[in-house]
Amino acid sequence: MPQPLNYLRETASQTAGPYVHIGLAPGAAGFEIFRRELGRDIAGPEAPGERIRVEGLVIDGTGAPVKDVLIEAWQADAAGIYPHPEDPRHSEAAKGFRGWGRIITDFDTGLWSFETIKPGRVMGRNGRLQAPHISLWLVARGINIGLNTRLYFDDEGEANAIDPVLNLIEQVDRRSTLVARRSNRDGAPVYRFDIRLQGEGETVFFDI
Repeated sequence: MPQPLNYLRETASQTAGPYVHIGLAPGAAGFEIFRRELGRDIAGPEAPGERIRVEGLVIDGTGAPVKDVLIEAWQADAAGIYPHPEDPRHSEAAKGFRGWGRIITDFDTGLWSFETIKPGRVMGRNGRLQAPHISLWLVARGINIGLNTRLYFDDEGEANAIDPVLNLIEQVDRRSTLVARRSNRDGAPVYRFDIRLQGEGETVFFDI
């Protein structure tokens, strides 16, 4: 005889284990399963715009790099268009531009990186323009629920100052945890963005 529903117990939860990379990004984990792995090509070779590299570390509460993180990135193209049906202009997105990628950290150093084009400004709610940004979602062992954050660019100060999402953060000093710092390496732009999970300088995460 089945027990009443009020006797049912919650199923135990489990964090993302060491096999998450084999299932979601096998090539990066050393397993060449697919001819073309999903998530490697964000911008495509033909998309116009400034080509950039984004890199950083995910740092835990003790200050140590986390070396088994999986990150997904979403962004608009250089004209601020998402190649997604919910964007009214999606049919005008740059040729070959995917706007989505999947990245994992280097298992030895913890460094993660990807190459893309710098996104343009996109229209937010109530017709308010948002500053150029890349949305990031990350999971790893020890993280029960994926964390959502955003990456903004330090050379977009004017746009950042009026961005409606950045301005939702009441602690003004914490807004800087979402801003990547630009430098040049071998003549190419590189944006550094370290994500701190806990402690001093903890990155702002969004409840989405």
